[in-house]
Amino acid sequence: MLYASSQRLGCYLETLARFRVDLTLYAELSEIEGEDDFAPLGRVPIAWAKPRMLGSAEHDGKYADLYGSDWIGLLRRDLAADCLELGITELDASVLQGSTARALTQRASRLVFRNAFDGIYYRSKFGHDIQNWALFEPFKLFPKHPRPINLADPELLRALAIHHLEIDSR
Repeated sequence: MLYASSQRLGCYLETLARFRVDLTLYAELSEIEGEDDFAPLGRVPIAWAKPRMLGSAEHDGKYADLYGSDWIGLLRRDLAADCLELGITELDASVLQGSTARALTQRASRLVFRNAFDGIYYRSKFGHDIQNWALFEPFKLFPKHPRPINLADPELLRALAIHHLEIDSR
């Protein structure tokens, strides 16, 4: 499986999410009285960017939109037993997009694959304005212009701001 995004911002949001500060910590810090002398914890090591490349590509094939009404109807019927086994009593787009439904989305992915699709189109959990793709092997992908990540890329800087992160240049 290869994951991609139609926007550079999407690539950055998805790969930087693991560096975000935990919600519990944010909540606990907001309870502290007095002057805010908090030093940000959301640091991304500079080494994160070194092995990564960014580029564009064209892809061919037939892609399932799992959050589309037709697919939700199909999944609800075909994965009913799986849902109940996983403790899911109702299947809709919010369930599919939830982080706790990983086992269900893996089963949905297998169903898509068995139906001879080339991958899945889906909207990012970091914002429905981001269009992502999960491509099955063999990839029908035609890469163009791969290049190292530019730390001054405005889309990288935007993703860092959205996730409240900073690049740690140390």
